[in-house]
Amino acid sequence: MAIEIETHDSLARIGVTDWDACACPEAVSGRPHDPFTTWRFLKALEDSRSVGAGTGWQPRYLTARADGQVIAVAPLYAKGHSQGEYIFDHNWAHAWERAGGRYYPKLQIAVPFTPATGRRLLTRPGFEAQGAAALVQGAVQIAAENRLSSLHITFCTEAEALAGEEMGLLSRATQQFHWEDGGYGDFDGFLASLSSRKRKAIRKERATAQGFGGEILALTGDDLRPEHWDAFWRFYQDTGARKWGTPYLTRAFFDRLQEDLRDDALLFLAVRDGRPVAGALNFIGREALFGRYWGCTEHHPCLHFELCYYQAIDWALRHGLSRVEAGAQGEHKLARGYLPVMTHSLHWIADPNFRDAVARYLRQEREAVDEEIEVLTQYGPFRRAHVEEQE
Repeated sequence: MAIEIETHDSLARIGVTDWDACACPEAVSGRPHDPFTTWRFLKALEDSRSVGAGTGWQPRYLTARADGQVIAVAPLYAKGHSQGEYIFDHNWAHAWERAGGRYYPKLQIAVPFTPATGRRLLTRPGFEAQGAAALVQGAVQIAAENRLSSLHITFCTEAEALAGEEMGLLSRATQQFHWEDGGYGDFDGFLASLSSRKRKAIRKERATAQGFGGEILALTGDDLRPEHWDAFWRFYQDTGARKWGTPYLTRAFFDRLQEDLRDDALLFLAVRDGRPVAGALNFIGREALFGRYWGCTEHHPCLHFELCYYQAIDWALRHGLSRVEAGAQGEHKLARGYLPVMTHSLHWIADPNFRDAVARYLRQEREAVDEEIEVLTQYGPFRRAHVEEQE
């Protein structure tokens, strides 16, 4: 099969029908597995200028076409830095540049600012193997022809990581904390699976948080209104300024979210005296709830844990979702029922000597990640009998 690879600087040049036929074909019968690779989400990033000129995320969306039909797509970006990725390669960049090379720009197949696992090599049903191979080969060829240092595919699925290794890419393992439904039924059922000490601690935290002097709202779809995003923008700016220096998303992104993505969004708001004082933004997938951003204008003890972790678990249980992904990092999530899981990425390095050095590093890192996951899981909050049942 002859396959033509093209890059595009705007999703408008591809079109929603072709893109989503590859990105989320399952959405014809409900929600996509996650909204992050949908045309509407990526286009919101583009139209709001959260990506594009001056951001270090320059769109180079990839398509693979056969017999006049788009059979595969990928969210490809030319990166001028390593910010907003959550799979950290700063040490690689420093080593490359100390050796006299130029690490940036590099190519990245990823969802900007979104450390959530999902398909990155997006193929139309029936073209899985050919489409994925064409995207990888095309992206590597683009990097090589433009003398770029590297190509990275971050937060891909385990199946993509295995397939990528077979295609000669380097596979990297990292870890996050996810909550998974063990058939609990409701939040009390979840609590019953915990050790007595952890169960009491969570109940105490929830009581403390819910005593902040107001009410907690769970808003999605048409319950969301522009004034809610005005409030959340203040929260997001505060958190972004403290964590990253400059928030990644622009204010216009939240307007687009209200217009095109409000059915994908779930916003927990803490409201006191008629005024929002804290909030946590999540996105709803087919089987999982994805926690993304938190912020506040007033400090109230344990309110962060309540909005980001316990409300998410409660909502997932009540709406039949089997998993909550709480974003990058954070061992404090362990005590709240979120256990470590492995996440995956793939890497192509242009220079063979540097590639060999990175490969050795990744093998050692993988052993450390395996060991850390095993140790942290043993320190989880669950009763031993419950752990044995799950095993």
